[in-house]
Amino acid sequence: MHSLFDPSSPQARAVAGLWWWMLAVGGTVWLIVIVAMLWAAITRRQRRLSSDLVRLDDTAHVRTERVVTIASGITVAILIAFLAYDFTVGHALAQHPLRALTIDVTGHQWWWQVLYEDPDPSRQLVTANEIHVPVGVPIQFKLRAADVIHSFWAPSLNGKKDLIPGYTTTLWFQADTAGRYRGQCAEFCGLQHAKMAFYIVAEPKPKFAAWLAAASQAPASPSDPHLVYGQRVFLSAGCATCHTIAGTQARATVGPDLTHLGSRETLAAGTLANTRENLLRWIVDPGLWKPGVHMPAVPLSPPQQEALADYLESMK
Repeated sequence: MHSLFDPSSPQARAVAGLWWWMLAVGGTVWLIVIVAMLWAAITRRQRRLSSDLVRLDDTAHVRTERVVTIASGITVAILIAFLAYDFTVGHALAQHPLRALTIDVTGHQWWWQVLYEDPDPSRQLVTANEIHVPVGVPIQFKLRAADVIHSFWAPSLNGKKDLIPGYTTTLWFQADTAGRYRGQCAEFCGLQHAKMAFYIVAEPKPKFAAWLAAASQAPASPSDPHLVYGQRVFLSAGCATCHTIAGTQARATVGPDLTHLGSRETLAAGTLANTRENLLRWIVDPGLWKPGVHMPAVPLSPPQQEALADYLESMK
């Protein structure tokens, strides 16, 4: 889901309600203005065709001025009412709950790093581009930008919030309905801005707890010789200079954490569905699918490509 008109949280419903009221009142005012304009044009034509009414008399001038004054007053009142309504919605969205699940999100060109905070640093979970949240629980996001200005926007859950380099901003919502909600960077941030998506997966609390427990565990070391070879390719071919896989010597943070890549639904921030064929395509030539991406094409032999893809796919 990816729509302002399908709100799934109290915050999104507040934003949608403001939008619908603005549309209704604005549309009504526009319709009244059009009708008044047509009526004025028709009556003026009738006066011009009349032999005894060539000009508007003083009474007509006074009547016109009165109508304009009243219309101006109504316009000012409508603008003041919407200003108050807008401040009310903004104030409600800014009231962060005291007890909430806190998730740090950092925007990169062109992907999202996601960190689940925990008082014990060793229990913090890092993932990328896919955010799991429990239904009915307030979620607070701490938003940062690693390079240029980005904007975090999940229309079905809340309005957008800009990420400014060197500054931490916050956003919160509470998903009321389980589902998969698409989000997008809403601030132009370079060549692949349009392919900088993320997904928020809202699920019942027990299911979320099970996901969090599984995602917090490092994958078991492979025992299959083919997967062992794939892991060796990953560690020796340059992948480990940019990525992390828990339980291995790969601890770099330049690119997305790949610890549980096999369980994610997409690759490259929503660019490709996470299938083995697409994973192979991405490994062989990432620039073909996302021109300008910072990930280089690493020269690998076909057996190395196959083994690496199988190894990464096994990271559930």
